[in-house]
Amino acid sequence: MALQRNRKKARRSPARPFHASMLACGALAALPAAHAFAGTAQDSTLTLGTVTVNSAPGGPLSTTSVLSSVDILGGDVVEKMPVTYSWELFSRLPGVELTEFNQGTTSGKLSFRGFNGEGEVNAVKLLIDGIPSNSNDGNMPFMDMVFPLDIDTIEVVRGTSDPRYGLNNIAGNVNINTRIGGDYTKARVRYGSYGTRETQLAKGIESANWTQNYFLAYQKSDGYRDHADQDRVSVAGKWFYTPDDQAYRIGLILRHYEGQADEPGYLTGANAHSHPTMTNSYNDTDQGTRRMNSASVHFDTDLADDLSLAAKTYLNTFDDRRWTRYWSASTQQERDAYETQYGAMSTLTWRPQVDWLHALALEGGLDTQRQQNISERYSTVERVRTAQTRDQHFDFNTVGGYVQAVIEPTDTLKVIPAYRVDKLSGDFTNHMTGVHYDMNDYGLIKQPKLSVVYSPWSVASLYANWGRTFQVGTGSSSYKIPPQTDDLAPSINDGWETGVKFTPASWIDGRLAYWQQKASGEVSRRLNDPTGASDNVGQTRRWGYDLQVNLHAGARTEAWLAYSWQYSKILKAGATYPDSEGNEIDHIPHHVYNAGASYQLTPTVQLTGWMNGQSDYYLEKNNVEGKYGAYVLFNLGATWKVSEHVSLDLQLKNLANRYYEYVWYDADGALAPLHSPGDGRALYTGISLDF
Repeated sequence: MALQRNRKKARRSPARPFHASMLACGALAALPAAHAFAGTAQDSTLTLGTVTVNSAPGGPLSTTSVLSSVDILGGDVVEKMPVTYSWELFSRLPGVELTEFNQGTTSGKLSFRGFNGEGEVNAVKLLIDGIPSNSNDGNMPFMDMVFPLDIDTIEVVRGTSDPRYGLNNIAGNVNINTRIGGDYTKARVRYGSYGTRETQLAKGIESANWTQNYFLAYQKSDGYRDHADQDRVSVAGKWFYTPDDQAYRIGLILRHYEGQADEPGYLTGANAHSHPTMTNSYNDTDQGTRRMNSASVHFDTDLADDLSLAAKTYLNTFDDRRWTRYWSASTQQERDAYETQYGAMSTLTWRPQVDWLHALALEGGLDTQRQQNISERYSTVERVRTAQTRDQHFDFNTVGGYVQAVIEPTDTLKVIPAYRVDKLSGDFTNHMTGVHYDMNDYGLIKQPKLSVVYSPWSVASLYANWGRTFQVGTGSSSYKIPPQTDDLAPSINDGWETGVKFTPASWIDGRLAYWQQKASGEVSRRLNDPTGASDNVGQTRRWGYDLQVNLHAGARTEAWLAYSWQYSKILKAGATYPDSEGNEIDHIPHHVYNAGASYQLTPTVQLTGWMNGQSDYYLEKNNVEGKYGAYVLFNLGATWKVSEHVSLDLQLKNLANRYYEYVWYDADGALAPLHSPGDGRALYTGISLDF
């Protein structure tokens, strides 16, 4: 057997027909100009940057060959991006909305497909090296563990057609693949505005049988606003072994992260616009600490020439403590979350030879994810506890499986039918009362899916997909706690998309798509509720257009544009918001866009300019508290390649020093919008070493 999945090579993507670059997303922020490709004529995946590819055809079906709405971002694009947290990297990807809380360890989050990043409905499943990495409420704190220099690729799958994952996979998923294998030494030191200091070190060692990868990052910043200091450290080690006959590969990945940050708090509208860097005196002791660990074992083998097996098992721990006070009339809260997550995933892939088909592949997978969670809250004064308000202990477990086939009747047509089933279980104990509750019996959650890619011409590929995903409550909302005593059904999300990937000439490529997604009974988590309850939003529909275009205007110049129009509507109001029928869902801008250009001034100097922005949004589902959140930000960058191994870069963010903000409204609390200003103009300089 010739198992070579750990024998990777870098492939620089040529700009040519069918190799559409559509990740024109965002901004290449003073990075080397990256060419894009889209795999083969039958793929609708679009890629930006340099990626590593397998030199052997075995292993699980790749995301690019199966799913029809996929974007991939290469590590060379992200490694010099001037970001504080890794969720900011997704500004380079089209159609991704970023929610910037700017509140210490609760810094921000990504979302897409008309779902907001508030934390009410966390609709994106996060995986790191294929390991599930959402917290119980669906948020993405484990993304803080990963820094840009350790990233190999970022895969974004939009829509409802991916059968590999169940829980949290409502609108799609994100997989951050870190560097595994290779011989390299990479270092990056960055310094800039607001006292930002950062060091990243990455080392890869590869021998005949072993690959070793090590990573260390340290970051410290004073923050744009007062009382916004932060201090973060992350370490990782990855060890993989392949015997001489390459019959299998087995590996271990370990990660540890610690972070501490002060919270500047939320401001009134008047203070936010007049004094955006200020903090309130009552926020002086607000802060957060976060500790996370991850351990996973990975195993791959070829059972036969056309049959392969891949398996993973993992353990994640999450220890999060936060002290916060949202407005002057409220009291400070201590919010503690302790989560232990463990599970296993396995995939069996068969690629038989069928004479009357161009190609055929069959795949089946099983997975289990298990959580042991504790959620505690206290009333505090200057971080000294005065009373306990929550003490919840709950288990949340899932078991799921899927089958899918990739059927290629001809070299121009690919059909991918799939089916997934999930089963949930768990129990809940309120330790303040000693009362125990069972989880809702959601039954078997059945999710059929179908994707088609048709490539009849050399200048375009047509694709369409349809699928079903599901949403259930998080925290206490998953359990039968009075007054609710009857079993609830999951909210079923049916979505579809159709689009075209085009390359009409060698100097232009891109993609245009239309999508819809409808939920049968959406559940919205109540963010500041002391019990952790959820609201019944009702039936909802989201729909929109995505357009991405790349221009290759000669050997020195690249330009890109990405624009998404999205809309949301409450079709039938639930009991919580009876007056919201026909309204828009909160915090969903109609327009999300980015554009930019890079110019190779000399063989060693590159200049880049880019912008990103969005329109405003409603603050709540009754749509009566006004609209906020619109912005357009302009940025500049320059990179000087001093030598083969050393480069210097300058990044100027928010060139016009434009005011922008995140705004939210708590109907049970302040009864007025709460404002969190974004960063002002900032200049960063960095030096990168690559050996």
